[in-house]
Amino acid sequence: MVCHYLVKGRVQGVGFRWFVQREAAELSLCGWVRNTDDGHVEVVASGGPEDLAELKDALRKGSRGSRVDAFIEHELAESEAADLGPFQIEGAW
Repeated sequence: MVCHYLVKGRVQGVGFRWFVQREAAELSLCGWVRNTDDGHVEVVASGGPEDLAELKDALRKGSRGSRVDAFIEHELAESEAADLGPFQIEGAW
C-alpha cells in the first residue's frame, strides 16, 4: 500500500520532518518526507495498512511544537512503491 499525505499548519521550522522520519523508520516504512514551497509538509510512504494507519495517526497529532491544521490523504498505485527506498528526509541538507 502506498499513500501520499499533505500536512498543513505550523509544520516547518519545528522539527516535523525529523519527527516523521523517526516515526516511519520505527514502522519500517519506505518513502520520503519533504517541505513544500507553500509551507506544508508532503509525505509518501509505503508499507502495510496497519503501519500506515499508525503513521497517519502520528501525522495528525504532529510533533512537539507543531500544529496540524489540515491533513489530506491519497492512496497511490502500488507501482509507486518501486521507486521508494528506506524512509528519508528529502531536501534536508
